[in-house]
Amino acid sequence: MGGGARYPYPKEVWSPAGGWWTRPSNWKANTAVAFGMIFAITYGAWQLSADKEWRHVEPSRPIPSMKWAKQYTEKKKEEQ
Repeated sequence: MGGGARYPYPKEVWSPAGGWWTRPSNWKANTAVAFGMIFAITYGAWQLSADKEWRHVEPSRPIPSMKWAKQYTEKKKEEQ
């Protein structure tokens, strides 16, 4: 199975994806760094969203965001 043997390709052709048959030796590190950055950005957006979330109408039943929204976490601290 497969596309056949590798054939010689022009070395002067540049590709942002790396060209033909790329296998960078540090792909694992690059992938870990990319996932780390995605995680950090997602965490920051999550925290910003939780700090700014404010409900003007009280929900009739508990909802998941009540666990981390600033409005409800401060309310819990005041009750204690």
